[in-house]
Amino acid sequence: MGRVALVTGGSRGIGEAISKALKAQGCSVAATYAGNDEKAAAFTAETGIKTYKWNVADYAASKAGVEQVEADLGPIDIVVANAGITRDAPFHRMTPEQWSEVIDTNLTGVFNTVHPVWPGMRERKFGRVIVISSVNGQKGQFAQVNYAATKAGDIGIVRSLAQEGARAGITANAVCPGYIATEMVMAVPEKVRESIIAQIPAGRLGEPDEIARCVAFLASDDAQFINGSTISANGAQFFS
Repeated sequence: MGRVALVTGGSRGIGEAISKALKAQGCSVAATYAGNDEKAAAFTAETGIKTYKWNVADYAASKAGVEQVEADLGPIDIVVANAGITRDAPFHRMTPEQWSEVIDTNLTGVFNTVHPVWPGMRERKFGRVIVISSVNGQKGQFAQVNYAATKAGDIGIVRSLAQEGARAGITANAVCPGYIATEMVMAVPEKVRESIIAQIPAGRLGEPDEIARCVAFLASDDAQFINGSTISANGAQFFS
């Protein structure tokens, strides 16, 4: 492809798989991370993909980070807004801090990531914006009012950006993973994992590579007429 791709939260979990898939597709990839220096260094040593450290919740840091990536690799053609956090609690126990932290990272963080690259995409008449939402943004989830709100909002972002960017050759789409076998999910007690899997008709957790393949397709020239769409990759757990 010869494109430049930015993947936030791109050195671990689903983001790691996405970064590798885009590199395999011929992209020059920049992966961001928030705090795990050791993992980021190991990821770069393994893949050759350069990592950049910034907090997507901070607009100034995101803008400066984007400028550094473009100075190093060239104009960003593909942006994958994958970085996200959870601060779970039943609503009656959820604190304003838990609400704000998740909103700032998972929702405002998408704005902070896409907004600095949008003018360049419009000028060059090409762009791919892919936001990683969640099955829980489609159906809701107990003790995740904050998380579900952000992931539902992410879908609204891409549907609106699709309409604004279409005539400029920009597509914006969302991928909604179900439960994926990441470090976070595999770290929960086995009985909890079994209860999760029991809700999935496919009878298993998804794999990060399966989400990465969805992203790689949406980033490709083959997907140029797919715009404002949501791909649900959840093993038939939920239909939307």
